[in-house]
Amino acid sequence: MGEIYPCCLTIAGSDSGGNAGVQADLRTFHAFKIHGCTAFAALTAQNPFGVRAVLPVPREFLLEQLDAIFASYQVAALKTGMLGDVEAIETVAEKISMRRNVAKVVDPVMVASSGSKLIKDEAIISLKRNLFPMATVITPNIPEAEILSGIKLETLSDVKDAAKRLYDEFGCAVLIKGGHRLSLNNDAQDTLFDGKEFSFYSMPWIENPISTHGTGCTLSAAIAASLALGNSLRVAVKKAKEYVYQAIAKSYLVGEDCGVLY
Repeated sequence: MGEIYPCCLTIAGSDSGGNAGVQADLRTFHAFKIHGCTAFAALTAQNPFGVRAVLPVPREFLLEQLDAIFASYQVAALKTGMLGDVEAIETVAEKISMRRNVAKVVDPVMVASSGSKLIKDEAIISLKRNLFPMATVITPNIPEAEILSGIKLETLSDVKDAAKRLYDEFGCAVLIKGGHRLSLNNDAQDTLFDGKEFSFYSMPWIENPISTHGTGCTLSAAIAASLALGNSLRVAVKKAKEYVYQAIAKSYLVGEDCGVLY
């Protein structure tokens, strides 16, 4: 018997364009030299300009995927992305709750950065009730953090208050992705609260990047991969932030108006 290497699991939706979702997660796991397992919660027809159709995966098949993975693979960390509806959220929560030694990165995928809501209110309630309390860290963007905390985020103080409120409610670490909306000194800043102290992660803002599609998926996958390699949460977020910065900086065209992360 040789050495057993840890692997990562992504439970999310597919992106037919390969920019986001499961495809972005696998690309990220590979960059961190981690084997990636997949459980598809939904199929999408999309490109960087919009989602044309979504096909939910039946509960029974989602269960079969998760059972097959956990029966054979040594999953050290997992991430959840687009789950879409209450049934998918409850199914995932049921299975991963049994995996107490697996680091769990939950990307809510509730609201687009533009502010458009992506899932129904009952699914948001299910996320809060079923998934967040078992997470190692949740990674909401600004609009998502506003909905979850009930706080309008306009200053760094607001972000800190929201992170504390979410930690108190769910008992998990909170990484609020700031992006350009809360940039400081022209840096894009994310804020992590682990229940004890705050950590801030800033990278220079990249003007007019070729692509930013899939950055949220990529960040959460990178955190999961780094945790699987044995890093602390603070270090994992730092490495993930650096990885995403390089992925944006080196993004490239694969169509006349279509770019992808590196």
